[in-house]
Amino acid sequence: MNDSTLTSGKIKLDWDAFKAEFGDIEIIDKPARVKKSSRDFFWYSPILERQLEDAYGDIVARPASQEQLGECLRIAYAWDMPCVIRGGGTGNYGQAVPLDGGLIIDMTRLDRIVEIGDDHIRVEAGAVIADVNRALHRHGRELPVFPSTQNIATVGGFIGGGSGGIGSFRHGPLAAPGIVPRLKVMSLEESPQLHVFDDADINIVHHAWGMNGVIYEATLQTVPRCDWINVIASFADYPTAFAAGMSIGGDRSLGAKLLSVLDARFAVYFTALGERIPCDRALMNSMVPRERLDRFRDLVESSGGSLDLALDEAETAAAEIPHVFEFSYNHTTLQALKADKSVTYLQVGAPLPLDVENIKTLHELLHDEVLMHHEFSVRDDGLAAWDIPVIRYTTEARLYEIIDIFRQHGCAIADPHQNNVEGGGMKNANFKHLAWKKRLDPKDLLNSGKSLLWPRVKDLPAEQIENLTRADLEPGAIA
Repeated sequence: MNDSTLTSGKIKLDWDAFKAEFGDIEIIDKPARVKKSSRDFFWYSPILERQLEDAYGDIVARPASQEQLGECLRIAYAWDMPCVIRGGGTGNYGQAVPLDGGLIIDMTRLDRIVEIGDDHIRVEAGAVIADVNRALHRHGRELPVFPSTQNIATVGGFIGGGSGGIGSFRHGPLAAPGIVPRLKVMSLEESPQLHVFDDADINIVHHAWGMNGVIYEATLQTVPRCDWINVIASFADYPTAFAAGMSIGGDRSLGAKLLSVLDARFAVYFTALGERIPCDRALMNSMVPRERLDRFRDLVESSGGSLDLALDEAETAAAEIPHVFEFSYNHTTLQALKADKSVTYLQVGAPLPLDVENIKTLHELLHDEVLMHHEFSVRDDGLAAWDIPVIRYTTEARLYEIIDIFRQHGCAIADPHQNNVEGGGMKNANFKHLAWKKRLDPKDLLNSGKSLLWPRVKDLPAEQIENLTRADLEPGAIA
């Protein structure tokens, strides 16, 4: 027996014997490649960058079939091996970072398109989303919602860690009814089993960070492909741009797929656009059907703005400039970080109903430190807006003072500086997630350490976990 530690330094094991278990399954154990596979975009946060800088896995497995995936999970169970499931690594909260070392299962070889139907597509979880969209384009279809990182993000990673994206303005969030009608999920147990979740039940594993099962296959809704025009408009100041967003966003007949407004100071980060946009005016980005472009221009001009860029997909490619959605969502943060490594970001829900006066107050109050950036989306048949501002970071204490200011003005915070599912996008415990973790991951090997509440409930039966309420979160309520 050759007991030793590998990259993480956390697990002493006969690693040669462990690797021999995988047979023909591709294995990676070179430290440089293992370290790369242990990273995601958590470095957007200086807090997470400090907390996770020494967190690595030990070995990477790359299954190429459902059978090989099941074998990886069987081996992990037999060896009590911590296990993290990885797609393209585009998450922002350290979702794919192993906290306890162990096995990383790289899903990117599981990338088959299984079926393209009239209104849906079935794909393996490791399929890159841009490849899925390209396949659909040949059939005159497209995904209703996809991330701005579609060129590297995988289907499973988006469902496991995402919540919205390009298309949420038109179709709602990823969890909206019908967007993801079916998931096939594999358990991590002695004999891994495939479980099928349909319709609303997909939320049992959606945004659970891969803690409670391994997404193997997804059925995704598709919609007719539009002839999109990528547009950027500008306005005198941010409150005017936000008010225009409220007005334009209220016109559902426009059929736009994206509606973003950005502080004028973002323009200096958008160097790829050169002089195509003004450098001193607040911006609005959108994707508009060609037949609605004149209507969009009229709405912009009646709101006090001007249309500065309007290019179709072919013109955008010919001009060799990024797609307009690469200046939206967290791609905006990335554009800023490329130029200034000292900035960071937040995720802030504007209070409903939307009120431009509230935005104006916050904009004036935080102007020196915060560059506002709102993404409009459809929620419960109404208009919502999430601010993904770039923050001029000084200290952690000041960052949380800024968060408190937002909260004092009625805003909801999804804290992207926390490496746990309750503290980030979920904000509250999801007892169904945890109950199904008990069922599908009985040894707590999947993405261990990513739930604050799990240690308090892990010894309860799954049915009891599922029936817990928020009141049970009170100190001492759960024995």
